[in-house]
Amino acid sequence: MNRYAFLIMFPLVLSACGGDKAATEASTETAAASADYERGPNRGRMLRDGDFALEITVYETNTPPHFRLYAYRNDKPIPPSEVQASMQLKRLDGEVNTFSFKPENGYLVGSGEVTEPHSFDVVAEATAAGKSHRWNYPSYEGRTRIEPQAAKDAGIVVEAAGSASIRDTVTLMGNVTVNTARQAAVKARFPGVVRSVAVEMGQRVSAGQTLATVEGNDSMRSYAVIAPFGGIVLARNTSVGDVAADNTLFEIADLSEVWVDLRALGTDAERLAAGQVVTLRSATGAHETQGRVQSLLPLASAGQSVVARVSIPNEDGRWRPGMAVSAEVVLSETQVPLAVKESGLQRFRDFTVVFAQVGDTYEVRMLELGKRDGQLVEVLGGLKPGTRYVSEQSYLIRADIEKSGASHDH
Repeated sequence: MNRYAFLIMFPLVLSACGGDKAATEASTETAAASADYERGPNRGRMLRDGDFALEITVYETNTPPHFRLYAYRNDKPIPPSEVQASMQLKRLDGEVNTFSFKPENGYLVGSGEVTEPHSFDVVAEATAAGKSHRWNYPSYEGRTRIEPQAAKDAGIVVEAAGSASIRDTVTLMGNVTVNTARQAAVKARFPGVVRSVAVEMGQRVSAGQTLATVEGNDSMRSYAVIAPFGGIVLARNTSVGDVAADNTLFEIADLSEVWVDLRALGTDAERLAAGQVVTLRSATGAHETQGRVQSLLPLASAGQSVVARVSIPNEDGRWRPGMAVSAEVVLSETQVPLAVKESGLQRFRDFTVVFAQVGDTYEVRMLELGKRDGQLVEVLGGLKPGTRYVSEQSYLIRADIEKSGASHDH
């Protein structure tokens, strides 16, 4: 099925995988965050037990997110010094965060930062006037459940986040050239008249093969002009009847190994060095190979420019002299402890995120990013090593979460 058509049908596929039960399970988790519940005077979630109520808010204006609790009896505020409270958050991956509280400026303030994502199962406990109260509720954001078959049909790919090598690269352009160490200008050994020509331009010849015959001026006897090695006739500069003296009759090159000359300017030129790994691609994208910078040659036309020369095998002859080539040169590589694929990144609220997978459930992870090379990006925070995350088709997860109406709410 066409991938774009599948995207349109994705909600239907979720429903089809397991009937109404699957559709319900897929939507309940993301809907939980935006479900209607009673809000208190501070726009927090109001929890009630008899005449006692506890309003839970997450305060994050110009400060790291933290809990603030407001207590009420018969809907009238209770001094925070008269209430003891604690909260426990159980996250999707099994991590548990526990918070104690102390009185401050008319409310109870939590003991630590509420880290992203704000998606968890909550246990809240409070004691006031000698009576204990306990509540349990889900508070999810950026979370959805997708049946395995639906995920497979959508082309969703999941892999583990781990260490990786981040490359610093530069893209250069250049051309395939003949390796001059494998090129020969074939001349007559003795002056004379060309009596026959046995090869044409572009023809492959073997070592010792006759290219032409020349009748010597002194001996009046014909001798063969032969190929010094196997290769391709790049040029035929003679015909029958021509005078052969010190002029080049044929140009032959062994193209089983060729050079690629890459042009670099300014700061790019300054960062190049012999030995750097290069990935070469033909202009059409049909051919690709790897090599290393063999040498750096100054350009006669520009003092701040160089030619980076790469030698590559060419037994099949696909890299032809004159062919335009693009190249990605690896200037340096840095090993980082944690990285993800660029293809897995999405935008969610004001964050760059990936979606972690735990079982059949997917949940947002807000990332702090570092070095990147177009394929991989270093993760400085927001993701645990070994976390399985969606590396391909992650936009489908975001679309399903947005469809379900999950929001940043508490």
